[in-house]
Amino acid sequence: MNDNIKELRPHLSLREIVKSFGPFEVLHGIDLDIGKGEFVVLVGPSGCGKSTLLRLISGLEEISGGELFLDGKRINDTTPSQRGMAMVFQSYALYPHMTVAQNMGFALRMAKAPKAEIDVRVNEVAQILQLEPLLERKPKQLSGGQRQRVAIGRALVRDPSVFLFDEPLSNLDAELRVQMRVEIARLHQKLKTTMIYVTHDQVEAMTLADRIVVMQNGYVEQVGTPLELYHQPANVFVAQFIGSPKMNLMESRVVEASSRETVVGLPSGQQITLPVTRDDIRAGAPVKIGIRPEDIAVGANGGGRIDLKVDVAECLGGTTYLYGENESGERMVVEADGGDRTAPNTMVPLSVDPALCHLFSEDGQSFFRLESALSR
Repeated sequence: MNDNIKELRPHLSLREIVKSFGPFEVLHGIDLDIGKGEFVVLVGPSGCGKSTLLRLISGLEEISGGELFLDGKRINDTTPSQRGMAMVFQSYALYPHMTVAQNMGFALRMAKAPKAEIDVRVNEVAQILQLEPLLERKPKQLSGGQRQRVAIGRALVRDPSVFLFDEPLSNLDAELRVQMRVEIARLHQKLKTTMIYVTHDQVEAMTLADRIVVMQNGYVEQVGTPLELYHQPANVFVAQFIGSPKMNLMESRVVEASSRETVVGLPSGQQITLPVTRDDIRAGAPVKIGIRPEDIAVGANGGGRIDLKVDVAECLGGTTYLYGENESGERMVVEADGGDRTAPNTMVPLSVDPALCHLFSEDGQSFFRLESALSR
């Protein structure tokens, strides 16, 4: 993330943004500041409100309540064409009868820009996106990745102050998604333009974003850098949504709580001591222990012991994922070495390092965050 983003006046500010469709409120008072040149990703499950929020920013939907500011100017009632933003949709929406050059220059032609200016701008953008050899082709002659680059180029020729992306890679196959993800990241590094990107794919969010906004049911659950969300999730939802495979959760109870530490029980009956000191942690209170798959060691290596009955082993070459149940019947996944050859229906001892564990309250809120995790 650009270190001076936080020091700048917000480029885009959302204040208590509400959206209702009839009697149904789908966004509930969203507050968010986005710095100039920042790449912000809105992520969450289907129906969480991320695309609706993007459409409110673009002006394609009317804001029901709250205020939206661009460079300090209130733009609630400003038309989409006057906001200086450009949007790339999930669908390429290219005109099939036009060439690549004509598709890219369409918005400028509609704005009555001189032909010479359009040609210069289209050629500049084609060079940035490596579309120069394709300018005379029509969409049916292009691959999916090339069509998406043309759609991005059509937005880019307008020289917008804010780019809006609404799940632009969801129609591409896995290999093209990776390729286009890299190209979008390079584009942002080159242009330094503010970008707001909507996706349900947390891998896209982790690899592209300066900051991620995690949403659920029309609320913002947490805002932070990818590593902050990964290592310091505010609640169980964020902990399990960010990260693949997701964080393991084990039901537990507080055995002992003091001013220096908290002792909790593992499914094996063993106890581990966590460096957690909170006044609201009481002995006997139900809690959830969270641990990432890569933070669990295979073998009895001196940490908190858990036994896993493996039912599936996924060998991916450099990594093997072991799926199974612990003593309490809870599902778990463990990241093992690529050479691991554990067979199904095998009991495997695991070791848990207390320093790498998260602790959540019964209602899913985080009791503490791993302050040392970001330096790992």
